Amino acid sequence: MAQGGSILTLTGVRSQALVSRTAKALDLTLEAGDLALIDARDAVLAASFADLCCGLHRPEEGEVRFLDRDWFHQSAEMADALRGLIGRVMTEPGWLRFLDAETNILLQQLHHTRTPREELREEAAHLARHFGLPGLPGGSIGSLSPGDLVRTGFVRAFLGAPKLVILESPVQGLFLDVVPALINKLLEVRDAGGAAIWLTRSRIVWDNPLFPATHRLRLGHLGLLPEKAAA
Repeated sequence: MAQGGSILTLTGVRSQALVSRTAKALDLTLEAGDLALIDARDAVLAASFADLCCGLHRPEEGEVRFLDRDWFHQSAEMADALRGLIGRVMTEPGWLRFLDAETNILLQQLHHTRTPREELREEAAHLARHFGLPGLPGGSIGSLSPGDLVRTGFVRAFLGAPKLVILESPVQGLFLDVVPALINKLLEVRDAGGAAIWLTRSRIVWDNPLFPATHRLRLGHLGLLPEKAAA
């Protein structure tokens, strides 16, 4: 993959699925070490924005680049490989109820990368303990409590040393005890040369002046607007 340069760049992006015709075009550049905190009250809009960043939604205008590669000028194989470098916590996590918890966690990396399953299991178990689980969850995904499902989603998102992590209101205004562990892991991603986007509906997160954001923005149907100068 490309080394150096920007992690994610949106340039002159317009999409009717995201913003109105009168809105400003979406522009965003995330360099290595950046963490964008985005006030996104509309969960559907936030998910569409995350899809755009992951190359899952083609805009009518503009360009979306990940690791200096335009999503829509890649082969299907290359796009899959690039998505293997993105960790994501979705508003609707999309757990597959017919698969056990372990397979749900590992599936994205098994699909997008060639990392051996046992290596992924070891990394996932370490991440699980970091987020307060006793180890890698086993058994049915449906048997986990809501709090453990949130933590399991974090394990899935940070598995495989992602270059970009996208969080869609990850603690849902609840489970605030896991926020310090989540921020610590985001800082590790930044220190390793990655970047992150935290889309939030929580005033507790947004109003925290100590949140280590380099960009603060608001996402609405008028576009992606800076809240104030980066910290």
